[in-house]
Amino acid sequence: MTLKSQLESALKDAMRSGDDLRKRTLRMALSNIRLVEVDKGAALDDQGVMAILQKEIKSRHESIADAQRANRPGLIAEAQAEIEVLEGYLPKALSAEELEQLARQAVAEVGATSPREMGQVMKVLMPRLQGKATGEQASQAVRKLLQ
Repeated sequence: MTLKSQLESALKDAMRSGDDLRKRTLRMALSNIRLVEVDKGAALDDQGVMAILQKEIKSRHESIADAQRANRPGLIAEAQAEIEVLEGYLPKALSAEELEQLARQAVAEVGATSPREMGQVMKVLMPRLQGKATGEQASQAVRKLLQ
């Protein structure tokens, strides 16, 4: 079962059970997935769907930051609940040690020795993460190793 079909099934379950938060969150994610599919003219694979879910989570984190500046605790709680729903469909996140180990392997493969070669390392590392870590987390781990 593909990730997209899992999301669609979960949306149907949420509609049946009356879970408004889950229903709203999944509808928004599926809407963005379909939008990208229409733009590309082809169905997305699980990698593409995971990338969209990560963008949705990042968007919610940005919303939380804005809500904190505006002192809106209701919006913060809602965005955090949406993040929890979306994270349930992504693979378990890597620990800092696991991410550092993968980054070390990528640095060794590329033979990078300076921060200027970070782009080459990231090209090797990012496909291995497959939704288990964000680009920002990977970038920080690689930067730390190359300094």
